[in-house]
Amino acid sequence: MKESMAHIEGDCTIALVGNPNCGKTTLFNRLTGSNQSVGNWPGVTVEKKVGKIRLEGGQLQIIDLPGIYSLSACSIEEVIAREYIESDEPDVIINIIDAANIERNLFLSTQLMEIGKPIVLALNMMDMLEARGESINVHGLEEELGVPVVPITASKGLGMELLLKKTLAQYGKHCPLPALYTQKLAHHITAIEEILTLPTRGRMVATRFIEEGERALAGLPLHITAHARLETQVQSLLAEASLDRDMLISDARYTFITTLVARCVTRPTRRHSYTCSDQIDLVVTNRFLAIPIFLLLMLSIFQLAFGTVGAFFTEKFAYLLNDVIFSSLATLLKQADASPWAYSLVVDGMLAGVGSVLNFLPQVTILFFMLHILEDSGYMARAAFIMDRFLHRFGLSGRAFIPMLMGFGCSVPALMATRTLEDEKDRRLTMMIIPFMSCQARLPVYAVFAGAFFAANQSVIVFSLYLLGMVVAVLSGVLLKQTILRGGSANFIMELPPYRWPTPKSLLLHTWERVRGFLYKAGTILLAASIIIWFMQRFNFQLQLVDESSHSIFGTLGALLAPIFAPLGFGDWRAAMALLTGLAAKEAVVGTLGILYAGGNATGNAVSLASALPHAFSPLSAYAFLAFTLLYMPCIAAFSTLKREMNSWQWTIGAVAYQTAVAWLVALLIYQIGSLLLALR
Repeated sequence: MKESMAHIEGDCTIALVGNPNCGKTTLFNRLTGSNQSVGNWPGVTVEKKVGKIRLEGGQLQIIDLPGIYSLSACSIEEVIAREYIESDEPDVIINIIDAANIERNLFLSTQLMEIGKPIVLALNMMDMLEARGESINVHGLEEELGVPVVPITASKGLGMELLLKKTLAQYGKHCPLPALYTQKLAHHITAIEEILTLPTRGRMVATRFIEEGERALAGLPLHITAHARLETQVQSLLAEASLDRDMLISDARYTFITTLVARCVTRPTRRHSYTCSDQIDLVVTNRFLAIPIFLLLMLSIFQLAFGTVGAFFTEKFAYLLNDVIFSSLATLLKQADASPWAYSLVVDGMLAGVGSVLNFLPQVTILFFMLHILEDSGYMARAAFIMDRFLHRFGLSGRAFIPMLMGFGCSVPALMATRTLEDEKDRRLTMMIIPFMSCQARLPVYAVFAGAFFAANQSVIVFSLYLLGMVVAVLSGVLLKQTILRGGSANFIMELPPYRWPTPKSLLLHTWERVRGFLYKAGTILLAASIIIWFMQRFNFQLQLVDESSHSIFGTLGALLAPIFAPLGFGDWRAAMALLTGLAAKEAVVGTLGILYAGGNATGNAVSLASALPHAFSPLSAYAFLAFTLLYMPCIAAFSTLKREMNSWQWTIGAVAYQTAVAWLVALLIYQIGSLLLALR
């Protein structure tokens, strides 16, 4: 963006407001580039995105607010957005509108205009509208609404300079009130405004009082007689109307919007009403085919990542990492005549620990890439719709599936996403079952065990673990819903965006962000954990070097924990300690196993670990170990997020205790029932 195109005297704060999926965050990224910061709103844990644009004479501060459908706030994020919009902080509002769904989006616009703040409407996704053969009379829309309207396509950067120019031109202006209501309704609203005698935003409070009653007057300095006069005015209005109180204003808004769109939007006459997206949805959201198609897609992705293709790239990458890079480092240490302890620290500790995780980077990358294709294409929204229908059969909230779906990536943002749930019991329930969804950190554990014990069916084994996590989550949800979190479930209304071809740039950027996070964790948390693990398996509590790892600090602690896991088939102290270090980060499970089982060989860490594991596990106990890894309490980062979101130590400790107990019980059933079946064969 050319900064010379815009000038400003002093600083200006701009709030980006719009419906979910309107392209608001894309516009935010396009306007601010890399000049962004992320924090929390004061006093709450809802994420706050702030970007800055330096212009000649001043600075723009851009606030990316949570997506909302209306100012009738219910969830935590909607309350935050509404309070900020109505505060004195934003100088100008940019209302982003999905041009392809203009009727629904304009409802929020009519509410925003009644606040009185300067506002600009940004008609986004104009390329999609034009592809459908539709057009919008932008000038006519401006005339009808009395505010600037700018057509843009944020994903391609079209219209950014004009949007910024018109936004700055609105700075300091007052937004005119559009003629939304009939003469009779407008008369009653004006009468209520006169009773309120508010210096600003009287229209907004008046219409909200008609809809919400006394709740809309909270915090206003009104005399008690004013309350009675206001209610009398509303009753007079209702006596003349044919609608319920909560529908009067909404019906008037939609009537205005329908008339406005009919005048300003041109749509071609079609021979059939089904778009390409509609035709695809007839199949992928079919009540009988939807879930089988979803499961087949996921299985295909796992087959690609962990089958022949993933195995090929993993083998080549492991050779490069172990036989070339790590081997060269080990040779350099020998040539430098490094001391035995330094050589052991680097080779047996750092390289063995971190290398055991990095070996599976190709498989993890392929999985990230494929999942982003589903997300960017619009299919993941269908998956949420499908699972909403499925979850409601069990009395669960369909809204819960969005955070659960995010749990496949990382539990931390998934737990934070539960803020969109309106009911507190639904929110707590969802937070308790999210850790059962298999996060990306567990993938290296699956990969090393699947390669060591189930080489011919790696993708099926990994897919079964994801499926197991979903089944346990649903069953746990049913159990908790019928006991400690009894209550009804809120309805789930969501928008299904049209299918889109994912852009290569977007796919590569999203995949790189996830891979970069994986590498960052390997180079920080896992590296530090590997050093600590090496030390604790080389020294005892008296800080004396030991010859046998079983006599070390790790060996002593592991011996105390091992009996707990003996009924599950892996009562080895090394397996117990691997699970314990997994509390720091789930990838550390593999790093610990690499040090304890396969340390001492700088080359071929993955091969040596894969060959060492069958001496400590059977295929059945290995699968039980994977099930426990899948289900037991999350990492420290997720635990701290859970505590922050639960805002209760009692609920947090109860949640992780429940998750670990479920993990132990499921692993026990797998091993004991499996052993019984094998004995009967």
